[in-house]
Amino acid sequence: MTTTTTGPARTETPTAVMPEPKPKRSPVLATIYWVVIAIMFVPIFMMVLYSFNNAPTSRITFAWNGFTLYWYQNLTQVNGLGTSFVVSLEIAALSALISIAVGTPLGMALARHRFAGKSLLSGVVFADIAAPSIVVGAASLSFFLSFNVPTGFLTILLVHVAFNIAYVVVVIRARLSGMGRELEEAGADLGANPLVTFFKVTMPLLVPGLVAGAMLAFVMSIDDYVITSFVAGPTVTFPLFVYGASKVGLPPQVLCFGTIVFVAALVMVLANAVLTRRLAPRAATEDAVISEVPAP
Repeated sequence: MTTTTTGPARTETPTAVMPEPKPKRSPVLATIYWVVIAIMFVPIFMMVLYSFNNAPTSRITFAWNGFTLYWYQNLTQVNGLGTSFVVSLEIAALSALISIAVGTPLGMALARHRFAGKSLLSGVVFADIAAPSIVVGAASLSFFLSFNVPTGFLTILLVHVAFNIAYVVVVIRARLSGMGRELEEAGADLGANPLVTFFKVTMPLLVPGLVAGAMLAFVMSIDDYVITSFVAGPTVTFPLFVYGASKVGLPPQVLCFGTIVFVAALVMVLANAVLTRRLAPRAATEDAVISEVPAP
């Protein structure tokens, strides 16, 4: 009879976890970063600051003469400035709404479906974004002149809708690329038709993308000068007024309107960020619930 002896049990020693090396700080990259930030935000800061400057004349001066709210209290004192700003707001709001209405189904089609000419349509969308503004403006003017369409408010709106749709399509398509189709399929399994599924399931998930697309279209429209200058005709928008007034001296009210637009855009960006943050836990919970459902 043979006996076997076993040695002492081996104990595995835990392997030491090497700490991750700290990222090295690059003073060159930091300098470039702050220079870029300064180039972006210093002009905006100067605009906001000098909109409160007590300028001795009705023209912008960069000599600080004290704080005042006079220019904000007399926004419409300059003839034509208030009217041009209202025209820009109307065109920007209408173009944003129309672009969302047209661009949303187009973005969904490009993101979710296969059809003939899809690659061509995608190329046209990106070509619309990449095309130089002066080319788009000249081509638009030639088109309207060929059909004897008088230039004015309507032609500005049509052109703005034409280039804003491309931006909305890109935003909606990017939003849908990160969304699964499980919830939509669940809605269909529960008896909802495609229209009900869209408004009850897809639309709430698209809200951040819709807000971002509308904001982008609004900003691109209210800020445009080059394309608008080709097709404006007798209509004067805010950028056109500012360019014309810059030849003789800008009134301080221009800085006030610019500050108002900047603050409004900042508020919309913050609201969209808050909305996205509130919807993120809900989307994560829904994804977790879907992942726990056993496959049939």
